[in-house]
Amino acid sequence: MGLLSPWFLAAAALVGLPLYLHLLRRHESEAQPFSSLMFFERRTQSSIKHRRLRYLLLLSLRIAVLLLLALVFANPFINRTVAGVGGNKLLLVVIDNSFSMRAGSRLADAKRAALGVLGSRNPGTRAQVMTLGSQLVALTGQTQETGELRHAVESVSAGDSRASFGELARGLRSLAEAVPMPIELHLVSDLQKSDMPPSFQEMTLPPKTTLVVHPVVKEAAPNWTVESVNAPGQVWDLKKAQVQAVVAGFHTPAATRTVSLVVNGNTIATRSAGIPANSRATVEFDSLDVPYGFSRCEVRIDSADSLPADDRFLFSVERSDPRRVLFIHEANDTRSPLYFGSALTSAAEGVFAMETRTVDQASNAQPSQYAFVVLSDVLSLPSAFEESLRDYVRGGGSVLIAVGPSAARRPRIPVFGGNILSARNYSDSAQRFLTVGEVDPTYPSIAKADRWANVEFYFATEAETSGARVIARLTDGTPLLVEKKLNEGRVLLFTSGLDNLTNDFPLHPIFVPFVEQTALYLSRMERRVGSSVVDSFYELRSDKDHAASVEVIDPDGRRPLSLKEAATSSTFQLSRAGFYEFRLANGRHEVLGVNADRRESDLDVIPEDVLALWRGNPAPVAQPTAAGSVAQEPAKPYSLWWYVMLLLLAAALLESLVSDRYLGKLREEP
Repeated sequence: MGLLSPWFLAAAALVGLPLYLHLLRRHESEAQPFSSLMFFERRTQSSIKHRRLRYLLLLSLRIAVLLLLALVFANPFINRTVAGVGGNKLLLVVIDNSFSMRAGSRLADAKRAALGVLGSRNPGTRAQVMTLGSQLVALTGQTQETGELRHAVESVSAGDSRASFGELARGLRSLAEAVPMPIELHLVSDLQKSDMPPSFQEMTLPPKTTLVVHPVVKEAAPNWTVESVNAPGQVWDLKKAQVQAVVAGFHTPAATRTVSLVVNGNTIATRSAGIPANSRATVEFDSLDVPYGFSRCEVRIDSADSLPADDRFLFSVERSDPRRVLFIHEANDTRSPLYFGSALTSAAEGVFAMETRTVDQASNAQPSQYAFVVLSDVLSLPSAFEESLRDYVRGGGSVLIAVGPSAARRPRIPVFGGNILSARNYSDSAQRFLTVGEVDPTYPSIAKADRWANVEFYFATEAETSGARVIARLTDGTPLLVEKKLNEGRVLLFTSGLDNLTNDFPLHPIFVPFVEQTALYLSRMERRVGSSVVDSFYELRSDKDHAASVEVIDPDGRRPLSLKEAATSSTFQLSRAGFYEFRLANGRHEVLGVNADRRESDLDVIPEDVLALWRGNPAPVAQPTAAGSVAQEPAKPYSLWWYVMLLLLAAALLESLVSDRYLGKLREEP
């Protein structure tokens, strides 16, 4: 019990006033005539009898009125837990089924605690069961059916997602808008510290929501995990392929773990790693011996904790021969294939094998056999080859087109489709050349090329760029590098030449990273990473209007997409850990290893002071639940003002009646 305004109790000192008034009564004697006082003995008359308190009931009532009046203004209250507060409400039970709940018996303990909450509720109270992972998922509606609620709790299984208390708060805010009654939230969780959002404000619960937490653990548990793996997504030379893994320990003592590299179910290498206390260690495997095609690989450690699910890290590797690149040029152009081929060979280290052909030799070429195609300042193309090249791009292929002085004589750019407006020869002007003005540094071809500083351009072609993305411009505003997407394909337009006559770009060191990043981007090898994280999204198609069907096979070998979704979906959410297989709209085949977010591997718990702040109560009351765990039920102040006020009115009424009775007696006395 407490007082909201304790200083008003100082008014209780006024209880001395009735005492003083009751003692103020004077003794009056009636004078009688007497002949002589000589026969009387002189003595002091006692006044004790006159100072005695009379009318004790009236005095008590007056003192009680003053004390109750002071107590009313002090506003007394008592703390009452949620369980003691009645009224219409929604009992919401949220069970954490994130990846960390796989540790030990956490999920089983959480389900028992949830059943205990449902078993102790008032039968007339509506309840709802939800699970918390990356999203808040409702398992039931708002119902009073005990059987339905219990079945929902018993059906909960641990997932691979990372829990988010910020997502819990957002979901509750949406629920509170639809539910007019107060919400009593029972969160059954391991209360992982890493599940908190960056800002505590994101965890703010809506008004009229009371939080009751049921922690299934009380302190951090030691856990080792394979935190990350750095491995190539594609392999051409096995001797140069290396795998680097990081093994981490959270709240662990110093230990030695055995680390294994597994390819398609076979262990091909083993290392021993000494891990310091609560720290990390790096393990390297010098080679990656994988067969041609896609291999399903993993790095694993020997299990030594309560969460073995994070003791392995999945990734995929594709082994293939060097990717072929078709380079088409005019017969009299010998510089552009030399510069481009030298940069491609030196930068990509054998990833690409370039095949050069003149325009006359391009008739029988099949673009679909190449990773991408380069058209270097060609005046014309065989009509059959141009048509097959257009179909190749629409199906997901890529083309780099350089428009130099020869190609500028055409009215229209092949495949790209824009008209040529003018050819600008800057060498005839007073400046003799222009430099690059604006660039988009986020584009792959520009990102590692230092913005093309100090490159001199003597010639450029102005072309229509409607519906295309301009990546770089010259200082006079002429588009220099432009990308246009045709269905699933990519067309990159360079409005100058690849020789050292229209510009001096090939003579600069930045020409090599430009060629390398452009080749990786056009061949779509920049996305081949081999692994991803649960709840991330994977791109199935780049063109939403392209109706080519895609295929997804999940870790259980099932196809989660319906026929309609396979023809229209642009992305797919990776909701589970394991290997996924994709056949994309551009014809590409992919295998991807998906792992749980390693932040879930840190089993540290939220400090009690933070929990108290989240509950909005600095003095939590612990009560045992049916599952044997401790449920932190918040106590809320309950004012006793009205009760004290009623007592005050009753005391005042009795005081009035009693005083009227005593005054009547005094008037009757002689």
